[in-house]
Amino acid sequence: MSDVAETTAPAASHAPPSPASSGVIELRVSGHLMTLDTGLFCVFQPPGAPAAGRSGLPGVRLSPAPAAREGTVRIATFTPDGWLPGGDGAALVQVTQGPAQVLVTIYQAPDAPPAAAPRLQVLRLSAELAADAVPVAAPAPARPSGPVLAHVQRTGDVGAGFGEWVGVRGSKLWIEGFGIAPAEGAVLEYQAVLGKNWLSPWVEAGAFCGSRGMALPLLGLAARVKGDLSRTCVIAASFGDGTLVEDVAEGTAAQSPDLAPLEAFRVSLRPRAEAVAKPAAPRKTARRPR
Repeated sequence: MSDVAETTAPAASHAPPSPASSGVIELRVSGHLMTLDTGLFCVFQPPGAPAAGRSGLPGVRLSPAPAAREGTVRIATFTPDGWLPGGDGAALVQVTQGPAQVLVTIYQAPDAPPAAAPRLQVLRLSAELAADAVPVAAPAPARPSGPVLAHVQRTGDVGAGFGEWVGVRGSKLWIEGFGIAPAEGAVLEYQAVLGKNWLSPWVEAGAFCGSRGMALPLLGLAARVKGDLSRTCVIAASFGDGTLVEDVAEGTAAQSPDLAPLEAFRVSLRPRAEAVAKPAAPRKTARRPR
């Protein structure tokens, strides 16, 4: 990652108004150019990174560099506003024709020392891109019915209701991303399992968590109910290695011991008094004849 000079305020012919009178605060902003080869990458902050304050800073934005060829760089974040918040932010970057440059812009509070800027790490997830991972110009599909949505490999977006399976058990078609909209009076937040001891940030109800068309499987998920002490949610999930987990308590990651790709899951709402105290042990299920 090569540094670009830190930005400064433009020159003016008159003295600028004070922050108190204008309501404008100059932030400490720095830019970096990151060069990536063809492949799929995750850009993230390492464990233990300082969390964002009440102002939301520090924060990071990723975007294709101005000189990047159109359509060769795709970026997906785990928050709908495109920010990588301090502490647990992460983004997926897909480069279809490398090398290509990504512009990394870091925003800090005015009094933040340069040394406190987020230190990002880059993990290469895949060097080869599947044929169906190349972006196409087709419009996004209409949202399927049901509050639970998943984007399934080579299938697209599918939907289901609470208590119903989304995705196909035994298909070995992995889920790349999902979202859970408020329904039945319940508002959930959720996160995805990206690797061993590696979870995405918690995502608010209705927002999409994961990616579309990047050929990156999720390895599990967790969910919890917000603001309703009378109900809880439990998860069942099946994975590409045949593992089935059921009655996974809210806030606990449903995943395979071997971290196999997630192929289907079910989110159920229950009265909190009937909630399972701990997740059931994973078990392998027999495959149906095909």
